Amino acid sequence: MQPYEPDVLYEDNHLLIVNKPAGMLVQGDRTGDIPLVEHLKEYIKVKYNKPGKVFLGIPHRIDRPTSGVLVFARTSKALERMNRLFKNREVDKTYWAVVKSCPQEKAGELVDYLIKNQQKNKSFAYDYEKKGTKKAILTYRWVRQSERYHLLEVYPKTGRHHQIRVQLSKIGSPIKGDLKYGFPRSNKDGSIHLHARKIKFEHPVKKDMMEVVAAVPKGDAVWGALS
Repeated sequence: MQPYEPDVLYEDNHLLIVNKPAGMLVQGDRTGDIPLVEHLKEYIKVKYNKPGKVFLGIPHRIDRPTSGVLVFARTSKALERMNRLFKNREVDKTYWAVVKSCPQEKAGELVDYLIKNQQKNKSFAYDYEKKGTKKAILTYRWVRQSERYHLLEVYPKTGRHHQIRVQLSKIGSPIKGDLKYGFPRSNKDGSIHLHARKIKFEHPVKKDMMEVVAAVPKGDAVWGALS
């Protein structure tokens, strides 16, 4: 495994929170590419000189082409409690999305019913509930614009498959680089301009309120113009 220096945002005996680079898998899939979780296990093993296998739980995920803040649990107790926080919607998540077409309303709530197509690894949104769908809710607000793009701040209230991507696409504002959901051109590096900007929750053991912010990808002119 090639050495990997993670962008660590917070670390203690219970949690490891990092800024995930766009294009990196969170956990393994059929591609066989080394996922972030394995890089982080190696990071912990080396840093703390740990013998044997390293435990690192994954209470939530973000898509491969997406960047931003990601929480890992270093103990089974922390994982169990973080899983509960996410399940009970006690975690506030903020995303930044770059779009070419500004929504008609500069702020609003989107409520859709999503169904995932496993073969295509793609979700489809409907205005009404039908068999197999799950309710998806998010709010958004327009933040600023550059010469060519708009920055939206998005607050998902549910955690559905590709939720932000499909819901923004449905209102005519697909995310830059997201060919799967209607943007006309891909980004050269395969990323999309969706960034998990901030996460807020109660620490699963210490009970302090945590608020962790992830910087946008460095060296990206579009992010640079809008952040």
